[in-house]
Amino acid sequence: MDTILGPLYYAVSWIIVQFHSLYSLVFDENSGWAWGLSIVSLVVLIRICLIPLFVKQIKATRNMQALQPKMKAIQERYKSDKQRQSEEMMKLYKETGTNPLSSCLPILAQSPFFISLYQVLNHIAQGKTVGVIDQELLASARDAHIFGAPLSVTFLSSAEKVESFGATLLDVRVVTVVMIVLMSLSQFYTQRQLMTKNVDLSVKTPFMQQQKMLMYVFPIIFAVLGINFPVGVLVYWLTTNVWTMGQQMFIIRRNPTPGSVAFKQRQERLRAKGKLKEDPAEVEAKKAVEAARANRQQPKRQTKAKRQVAGTTATATTDSTEQKPSLEKKQGTDAKEAAKDAKGGKPGQAGGGSKSGQRKSGPQRPKHPSKK
Repeated sequence: MDTILGPLYYAVSWIIVQFHSLYSLVFDENSGWAWGLSIVSLVVLIRICLIPLFVKQIKATRNMQALQPKMKAIQERYKSDKQRQSEEMMKLYKETGTNPLSSCLPILAQSPFFISLYQVLNHIAQGKTVGVIDQELLASARDAHIFGAPLSVTFLSSAEKVESFGATLLDVRVVTVVMIVLMSLSQFYTQRQLMTKNVDLSVKTPFMQQQKMLMYVFPIIFAVLGINFPVGVLVYWLTTNVWTMGQQMFIIRRNPTPGSVAFKQRQERLRAKGKLKEDPAEVEAKKAVEAARANRQQPKRQTKAKRQVAGTTATATTDSTEQKPSLEKKQGTDAKEAAKDAKGGKPGQAGGGSKSGQRKSGPQRPKHPSKK
């Protein structure tokens, strides 16, 4: 490892020493501020150099989200032929210009510097010179403390080793626990921000479930590994997490993923400033919907007594409504019969009179002999 990353040891140690010389003009050269800020400045420098890779990572992540429905369709279509499935996937990546590894480029590019810093701090803890750090700088770095914790000790360091640096085990463990917690929380918030604000929620894909799982897994991994990191490495990793969180917030606000919550919020901001040109038909439709909502009146809440009175009134109204057609029907029938009687009635009734009228004059029908 030392042979392969030897040149990086020199590069990392040289950058730290240059920043240390700069900060020694303001702080004591043996203080934790001078050495701690040198590590922070190393992170900032590395992350600035990695901005182009970060932009590629954002684009690759968006492309992967957009391709998830097509990838799922390919998997379903060729689920019995893994070779054809892989060929179709590669063809899809080539047609869309997407590289699945692009989302991992910033982490992969940063890993050698992280390992180099870890080894440099380990050499300092063991009292060995490394890179451009000579004996004088080595003694200065070993005496540097951040909030009472030496840069080169870990949470699991023994009390004898901690006391050899002029510190207490309690101070070291309090500082390391606080840094580990902040490191895990910053990682969790960064991933959560990506999932809740910068993902197209209209497309449900396995990629979203994977990202949601990583949102909980990564902080746990950092918490477990953090107890083995020297304080200086915790400073490095906490700084890079905070940088990533701020950088992502800037990207999400200025260039969010279409269809995401952040995209809708950005559209509203541009609309409020008058910088967003919209279709007049859409504007009129939105105004009509808002006007309909404003004119819609909600029923007022009534007391129990009022509801009972209203129910009684409604029942009486219903009964009168049901009785009215029957009464009208009966009156109509009586009127028809009266008009018929006035007109002439049935044959055999005198003068069109009532049913009790006499028979017309003429020969009488003889009675039956049995009725005599």
